[in-house]
Amino acid sequence: MRKIRIILEMIKFEHSLFALPFAFVGAILGSVMMLDRLPSWAEIGWITVAMVGARSAAMALNRLIDRAIDARNPRTANRAIPAGLIGIPEVVVFIIVSFALLFLAAFNLNPLVVRLLPIAVFALIFYHYTKRFTWLCHVILGFTIALAPLGGWLAITGEAGPAAWLLYVSVAFWTAGFDIVYACQDAEFDREAKLHSIPARFGIRRALVIARIFHVIPAFGFLALFWMTDLSFGYLVGALIALGILAYQHTLVKPEDLSRVNMAFFSMNGTLSVVIFAFTLFDLVVLHRW
Repeated sequence: MRKIRIILEMIKFEHSLFALPFAFVGAILGSVMMLDRLPSWAEIGWITVAMVGARSAAMALNRLIDRAIDARNPRTANRAIPAGLIGIPEVVVFIIVSFALLFLAAFNLNPLVVRLLPIAVFALIFYHYTKRFTWLCHVILGFTIALAPLGGWLAITGEAGPAAWLLYVSVAFWTAGFDIVYACQDAEFDREAKLHSIPARFGIRRALVIARIFHVIPAFGFLALFWMTDLSFGYLVGALIALGILAYQHTLVKPEDLSRVNMAFFSMNGTLSVVIFAFTLFDLVVLHRW
């Protein structure tokens, strides 16, 4: 149990809150729009299993692949692997079990997501290496994390329309934007270690501007979903709250003061994803009386 607690702390299991609500949004919205029904509890359960498996595998892979880098970075040197709190074989077993959960869930959902599993697994592995050769690593991470809502949509419906792709792109640039903000903490280390990131390439001040520009895309995307789908004013209220959260998080971090990066990264973005999900659910279940 102690080792399991260490692994769950290592992968920040509680941060599943970022992507899981958007997976539910994709599943619920796709089901209502294309099948004229809500997802079953079994479908929601398997989507949850798939998301937990995918994210757990991805984060454990990140800690495993980057263990030498983490050991050199003062900010991350106390993570479980470089600190010797957990062994590599134990992490590998955890990754295998996590991917097994993802595969099990996919086989209980939709044949299409089973066929797309190799792409998802490749993306979950590949993005960890991108900071070694491109400062676009944040965008690649974004389009990987955004597989959550797209996967939720496909898992229920087996096909994706324009609204699904709009949600995918919106979540991708939302993720990329807040990942840029988070990476500002390591700008100097990344330059010294010859790692690539937008803060290391362009400096913290310009990186924060780029993050704001990136967040314009989900701002318009979340609003556009109101016009493209069966969502009504209930969702629109949530989208406007989410836009306020997007704007507020950028007031928390300044080039000369990164002390509130964690608040901007974790608290604000976790809240945003829950808000979008909660108001989508309220709109479709309560206002539409499903």
